[in-house]
Amino acid sequence: MRIALIVGINYYDRGDPLYGCVDDAHAIQAVLQRHGDGSVNFDCKLLTATGPADRVERNELKDNVSELFKATAEIALFYFAGHGHIEATGGYLLATNSARGDEGLSLSDVLTYANGSPAQNKIIVLDSCHAGIAGTPPAPGDLATLSEGLTVLTASTADQYATEENGRGVFTTLLVDALYGGAANLTGDISPGSVYAHVDQSLGAWEQRPVFKTNVREFVSLRRVPPPIELDDLRRITEFFPASGAGFQLDPTFEPELKGRDPDMPAPDPENTRKFAILQRYNRLNLVVPVDAPHMWHAAMQSKTCRLTVLGEHYRRLAERRRI
Repeated sequence: MRIALIVGINYYDRGDPLYGCVDDAHAIQAVLQRHGDGSVNFDCKLLTATGPADRVERNELKDNVSELFKATAEIALFYFAGHGHIEATGGYLLATNSARGDEGLSLSDVLTYANGSPAQNKIIVLDSCHAGIAGTPPAPGDLATLSEGLTVLTASTADQYATEENGRGVFTTLLVDALYGGAANLTGDISPGSVYAHVDQSLGAWEQRPVFKTNVREFVSLRRVPPPIELDDLRRITEFFPASGAGFQLDPTFEPELKGRDPDMPAPDPENTRKFAILQRYNRLNLVVPVDAPHMWHAAMQSKTCRLTVLGEHYRRLAERRRI
């Protein structure tokens, strides 16, 4: 079971309104509910505040976070978009009726609920100002701990604001792009680590900086999308390259194109051209490069070899160990 509590708050009784948080929450729900092939992924609960009659009260927010992390689930995920507050006692997530900063939901409480959760994986994603303080102790001598299986991903550091652009949170826009496939690996899996890398690479040094904290033995897949190469073809990488550092010998029989072929060259061989099509897909995915030739076509026509890149060696090892 995978469950997600998704909260977006635009309306505040006493604070400045926000404009993109509710849309961000709907976008997160849309991308998490199903995998790329349409199969069911997360069972989502959505809480939004758009005006005086559509609110998220502090008690409601706290109770729902508590319930989320009581569940025995494969993944329990909490997403929040709204105002955040920080002071000497720590950080807070502000609800519609928060009259002052410390009347919000304490991030210490959120971490306490998550640390005590029976879920195998607990993921907290915060698109709010100062959210990077989550998991940091209020006093320098204290120790902050993340229980095993807990990951925290925030839009900004403890001393930064989370910004909106074009009516959407900058962080959540990148997060949604990552979950739709921008952060997928070659098997189609999207992990919290790859999501963070996608967001991190997209934001400059002078912009808000995302924060990533985790205590996991291995990353879980948040969402699956169709891989850029058939997995059966990817597994064949050990057939072409049976050992680390091995090269694969090409010749004109691998190239199906007749144009540019010298009269004395052998004709294309159907079995070899099928293999070459897979090798060319490897090349497009940066798994394979031709040796002493500018392109794979030249490598074949000039009877050169091709070899694995560092990334290719990584996937060769995965295939060899039956990890794909």
